[in-house]
Amino acid sequence: MATHTAGDLLRHWRTTRRLSQLELAGRADTSTRHLSFIETGRATPSRQMLLHLSDELDIPLRERNRMLLAAGYAPVYAEPALDNPAMQPIRDTVRQILTGLEPHPALAIDATWTMVDANAGIALFLPGVDPALLQPPVNALRLTLHPDGLADRIINLAQWRGHLFERLQRQIEVTGAPELIALLEELRAYPGGEEVPGLPEPDQAVVPLRLRHDGHDLSFVSATTVFGTPMNVTVAELAIESFFPADPATATLLRDLISVTPAD
Repeated sequence: MATHTAGDLLRHWRTTRRLSQLELAGRADTSTRHLSFIETGRATPSRQMLLHLSDELDIPLRERNRMLLAAGYAPVYAEPALDNPAMQPIRDTVRQILTGLEPHPALAIDATWTMVDANAGIALFLPGVDPALLQPPVNALRLTLHPDGLADRIINLAQWRGHLFERLQRQIEVTGAPELIALLEELRAYPGGEEVPGLPEPDQAVVPLRLRHDGHDLSFVSATTVFGTPMNVTVAELAIESFFPADPATATLLRDLISVTPAD
């Protein structure tokens, strides 16, 4: 996204949300004329107006900071490192969720898909993975689609690649993050094909992850969990990806294959 002014960014988000100036003006209780002047740079919006419009457009916190900076205002949403002492309650909550999901594989990721934590169940995905891919920082998408990662064990690799590429492309459209653009280019260069998501089969609810493991074919559905009402960028960009059995056979095998080590 090559825009720089607050008006450009506001227009980007309004069109991304598929709203006309009239619709947004009505939601924000302002005039279409004033909104047009903000977008074209003929009027300088107040800090409060930008935050109000950001609320109406549900703009991510990082991008709200960016818009404020473009308008000459200081950012209002902090971006503390996850290892900051003040973030200990968040780290504890993430750990509690991950542990509670065992034996189902689950991991926590940041906005660039870097793994920040994982539970014991994730070990199910790791046999045969090149140890170099497990050296921090571990990128979950690279680990999944790299030829030396999970790729050669994924039965529906082209379908799963297409699903992940679609998710990553949507994320890029929202953020325009150069790191994600570069990551998508890297992942698309890996072998494995790409099945463009189309109309689902009548009995298909989600795209499954189908994985070979020790002579068995496992099938998982993934779910994404995020924090409600985040008040800083770091928390807003945290997500937990968890994988649950998509069929009874996988559920049975999961119970047999993964044992949770009891606490000392």
